[in-house]
Amino acid sequence: MRELFTFPNPVNEKAARTVAGLVVAATVTALATQSAWLLWLIAAGFLLRVLAGPRLSLFGLLATRVIAPRLGPAKLVAGPPKRFAQGIGLVVSLAAAALVTADLPVVGWSLAGLLVVAATLESVFGFCVGCAIFAGLQRIGVVPASVCEACTDIWSSAAREAREGASVG
Repeated sequence: MRELFTFPNPVNEKAARTVAGLVVAATVTALATQSAWLLWLIAAGFLLRVLAGPRLSLFGLLATRVIAPRLGPAKLVAGPPKRFAQGIGLVVSLAAAALVTADLPVVGWSLAGLLVVAATLESVFGFCVGCAIFAGLQRIGVVPASVCEACTDIWSSAAREAREGASVG
């Protein structure tokens, strides 16, 4: 039971980007139909992913078991920043759902729009806003290095990968 409520580390980035794409589709649908109940389902999905990674989430299962395996070999990335990003998605989607339900639709739907922007950046461009925030918090010492040794200096590792890629080609 304890293993059920853990977040995977490492994470397949292709699956994470797929989940983000599914979040975009669901949130755009909620916006287009003005469906508060769909915002609650999106928030529930984030909660399940924060608690147990993809194991209990419909989007997580679809991404890890059906879609991502068809996109080629896994690209592994650190799990803690992805979990942090899911936590931010939970807070934003929960706030959006609560505000729309409380008859504050302008603020609620605006938050849903921010969720679409962040999830689109992840899905389409591979830029994880939550991961960038995590890295910044780790850099200033709010998140201890022990939480994610692999991502202690995410910017230097990204620069190193860019240099190595440029020297290979």
